[in-house]
Amino acid sequence: MGKYYCLIAGLPNIALDDSKLTYSISQFRQELDGILTKADKKLIDLFFLKFDNKNLIAHAKQPDRDPDPRGRITYDEFDALYKALKEEEKPPKNDRIPPYFKEFFKLYLEAQGKENKQEIPWEDRLAALYYAYAMNCGNQFVSSWFEFNLNINNILAALAARKYKMDVSQVVVGKTDVSEMIRTSNARDFGLSEMLEYFEQVLRISEIEELVEREKKIDLLKWNWMEDAVFFNYFTVERIFVFLLKLEMIGRWISMDKEKG
Repeated sequence: MGKYYCLIAGLPNIALDDSKLTYSISQFRQELDGILTKADKKLIDLFFLKFDNKNLIAHAKQPDRDPDPRGRITYDEFDALYKALKEEEKPPKNDRIPPYFKEFFKLYLEAQGKENKQEIPWEDRLAALYYAYAMNCGNQFVSSWFEFNLNINNILAALAARKYKMDVSQVVVGKTDVSEMIRTSNARDFGLSEMLEYFEQVLRISEIEELVEREKKIDLLKWNWMEDAVFFNYFTVERIFVFLLKLEMIGRWISMDKEKG
């Protein structure tokens, strides 16, 4: 793992409520390309896979839509994999495509033509495969970050399902111990209060009626979690990963404010 003294020392201080950004995550990625070690670049590529996920869903549902440019896998590459699986042929070798894409397309193909009673949206099913893949990356911080997000999403989905008298097991994704507890527990806290120090916070956030305020509180919870998690990582790839996450978060709020305006 590399140490990136100059790069990290030169990063600006940013806050969640910043109203403008000096540069985008795509520009930052270009800056990183020639600096990172091979292993660290793989971790940063993990972050950007979320945009390939977005393009994969778009390709499955609307193949003629323009892809998100932050993803690096092309529609032609998606197409080659999808067609090979559809024809039950061996997919072309392509190291740019993570193995969970193949898993997703198989599930998607199996569902075609069936009367699909699956209540979990395809986006959530793909996200679960992505999180499982990312949690196996071998970096403790990055793995914990994805598990933390999976837990928050599952807790919020389960609390909403309970509120509307829906089947909780139909909205929870993932194969972790926490996922299993949420699926099967009838306890008010799914038995998680002792296990997850942030459970009560997520519970309070779930009770906020105003959507924008709720989203902001979730991002703030994530922001504070990141700060604590990399407190002792001074000049390592974890700091770079966190800076990317923060850039993306701020960018999302700036674009939402523009839409509101």
